[in-house]
Amino acid sequence: MSQNELSIPGISTPASRVALGTWAIGGWMWGGPDDDNAIRTIHRALDEGINLIDTAPVYGFGHSEEVIGRALDGRRDKVILATKVGLNWKDEKPFRDSTPGRIRQEIEDSLRRLKTDYIDIYQVHWPDDKTPIAETAETLAALVKEGKVRALGVSNYSVEQMETFRAHAPLAVVQPPYNLFERGIEKDILPYMEKHKLIGLAYGPLCRGLLAGKMTSQTVFPKDDLRSADPKFQAPRFEQYLAAVDKLRAIADKHGKSLMVLAIRWVLDQGPLIALWGARKPEQITGVSDVFGWNLTAEDKAEIDRILKETIPDPVGPEFMAPPNR
Repeated sequence: MSQNELSIPGISTPASRVALGTWAIGGWMWGGPDDDNAIRTIHRALDEGINLIDTAPVYGFGHSEEVIGRALDGRRDKVILATKVGLNWKDEKPFRDSTPGRIRQEIEDSLRRLKTDYIDIYQVHWPDDKTPIAETAETLAALVKEGKVRALGVSNYSVEQMETFRAHAPLAVVQPPYNLFERGIEKDILPYMEKHKLIGLAYGPLCRGLLAGKMTSQTVFPKDDLRSADPKFQAPRFEQYLAAVDKLRAIADKHGKSLMVLAIRWVLDQGPLIALWGARKPEQITGVSDVFGWNLTAEDKAEIDRILKETIPDPVGPEFMAPPNR
C-alpha cells in the first residue's frame, strides 16, 4: 500500500486518500443538476486515481446516487462506494430519521439507485436524537451480516455517540467536517479516531469553495445555493475569510502548488484522513496528483495558524448545515 492510500477495516481494496464528494452532483442547494458534466466528473476522478466515491440519498433526493449508478455501469468493481442513511425528507425538507424501518427502506432504495448489490461503506448521516443509537447500530450490523454492507461509519457524531454505537456494531469510518477554517474535531474527535484506529472521511476540505481561491468580494450566491445561508459568506466575515485566503496563497506559491492543493494536503497531514474533494465539473478535479509526494513543514503549519488568528477574529463552524430532528 502506498502513502497515497489508507486501509479501511472491512474493505479489501486500499482507499485513495482523496475521494470524490458528490453533494453538488445531486444539484440540491448547488444550483441544480448537470448530469452530463457529473458523469464526466466521475470518470475523470477515476482516471485521476480516485477510487472512493462518497454520496448520500439526500443529495438531490436520490439524484446523486442515480447519476453515480449510471456513471459506474461496468466499473462498479473498481470503486469503493460510500453512501449514507438516516435522513428522511418531506417536500425537499430533510429531517433526521435513523429508525430501523427507515434504514431498511433506505438500503434498498440506495442499492437500486446505485445499481449494485452491496455498499462498501454505509454511514449514518446525522445522529437521530429520537431513536436509540443501539437500535440504529444493531440494524446496521445486521445489514453487514446479510452482505448488503461491507463497513459501517457515522457522520457528525460526538465522541459519546460513537462510544455508544461501537458498543453495538463495528465502526470503521467517521465522517466529520474538517478544513483549514473549520477545525472543531481537533479537540476530541480526531484524537478519538487515532486512538481507536478509525479512518476519517473529512468533508468540506475546501470549505464550500472558499479554499479553491477563486472567489472575490463581488461573488454573489443565488438563493438556492447553500452558501447563501453560510455565515462565512456574509459580511463582514466573508471579507475576513477572503483575506485569509490571500495570505494562505503565499504558502502554496512557495511550494509551487495551488491554494486548493495546499488545503487538501493540510487535511491529509493531520491524521488518518481521506479528503472528500467535491466537484461537479471535470475541470474541478484537475490537480489531484499535485496533492501527493510532499508535505507541509512545521513552519508552514505555524504560519497557517498565525494567518488564521490574525485575519479571522471570530471563526464559525459548519453548524448551520445541521438538519432538524423529527
